[in-house]
Amino acid sequence: MLYIGVDLGTSAVKLLLMEGDGTIQKIVSREYPLYFPNPGWSEQSPEDWYAQSMEGLKELLADCDRSQVAGISFGGQMHGLVILDQDDQVIRPAILWNDGRTQEECDYLNGTIGKDKLSEYTANIAFAGFTAPKLLWVQKHEPENFARIEKIMLPKDYLAYRLSGVHCTDVSDASGMLLFDVKNRCWSKEMLDICGVRESQMAQIFESYEVVSTLLPEIAKELDLPETVKVIAGAGDNAAAAVGTGTVGDGGCNISLGTSGTIFISSEKFGVDKYNALHAFAHADGHYHLMGCMLSAASCNKWWMDEIIGTKDYAAEQAQITKLGENHVFYLPYLMGERSPHNNPNARATFIGMTMDTTRADMTQAVLEGVAFALRDSLEVAKSLGIQIERTKICGGGAKSPLWKKIIANVLNLKVDVIESEEGPGLGGAMLAAVGCGEYASVEEAAAKIVRVIDTIEPDEELATKYDARYQQFKQIYPTCKPLFDIIN
Repeated sequence: MLYIGVDLGTSAVKLLLMEGDGTIQKIVSREYPLYFPNPGWSEQSPEDWYAQSMEGLKELLADCDRSQVAGISFGGQMHGLVILDQDDQVIRPAILWNDGRTQEECDYLNGTIGKDKLSEYTANIAFAGFTAPKLLWVQKHEPENFARIEKIMLPKDYLAYRLSGVHCTDVSDASGMLLFDVKNRCWSKEMLDICGVRESQMAQIFESYEVVSTLLPEIAKELDLPETVKVIAGAGDNAAAAVGTGTVGDGGCNISLGTSGTIFISSEKFGVDKYNALHAFAHADGHYHLMGCMLSAASCNKWWMDEIIGTKDYAAEQAQITKLGENHVFYLPYLMGERSPHNNPNARATFIGMTMDTTRADMTQAVLEGVAFALRDSLEVAKSLGIQIERTKICGGGAKSPLWKKIIANVLNLKVDVIESEEGPGLGGAMLAAVGCGEYASVEEAAAKIVRVIDTIEPDEELATKYDARYQQFKQIYPTCKPLFDIIN
């Protein structure tokens, strides 16, 4: 049988067609616009997601035996607020994960309601990207829109609704809303009350691998698919990427170097760090995970290459970097503020340490190292909880760079496993569809049979020691600059 994975990203939707044994038949990508109506705002049209996904599905399925398609599932950008009226029409553009307008609402939730209560209710505290602060923003600034809300949804779940007719979400994506009781895998009545919404306005909750419904007849007809094709709930992009890299069960780790960067640690047990520096979310495998998320990762390198240096030849720039562990230039990768572990939307990107003999290569190296150091910040929090990680998988656009993988292996002092297919959320979505359709008994079984490690980058003891010394310097830069960030914003 065939399974479709839909990766609803920030810049494009990527659709993947997978055979039951994990073989990828075809991948299609369709872009859509991103809108910045005010400084710090980030929005998209849910109709664009749907339109491009449907066109992409038609292209994906053009040359296959459509009678063999059994299921479709999703990995999607998290936290975005999609609100529907009583006719299931979108009320306003979706407010995205990287939107920074909700600082006042976050201050209210963390300060007035209190971080301890938020953590008790949801296992997390308020971050500017989360969904609950966005709801409070709409309530305050667009009361007429807030009054019309009949359903509150997340980006990928809007797609699932358009395909199935069911208002659904899954536990991993719901975990990032600050409206979900992660430990007990249900909506938090206390948080719904705080945000002034009813449980009837929330989507029905599913495990990531559970069947939501089948395709609506009109959708099946438009795509020329059987009406028996199952729609499986899917997962937030990071949990879906973790499935796609085999980061399931207890003690798995995955680093994602995409637009944002994450370090994702899977666990069979529920746990929260006392400072809430890491997100504690439900995982797509039926268990839990901890996650550190930085808002700018590979996007830092893209910004540096495209906008500052003015080149698309990333490999040529990196080829000039030869002296690892000896760079005196540091870079703070906070182009869009920062989430883990600092939770500071006012944080800004910073170069420090340049001298007259600093080269272009030094600056490029500092960008790559700065992202790695920031990932280590989150790893150090996990270590403080007694979690011991020796190796990690890696995925995302940045993972295509051999140099960056080597830097990460030595900065974090971890073995970095490279997998055969780095398709992340799309592959994870297809795997969840296969589990939901009974091709595999569990997410763990699917990961064990589909995901293959083809290379491992081992840290070098001498280089890891050098980078440890550099990291001790790096971690002092943010607290030193923090008072300035509040002034210059």
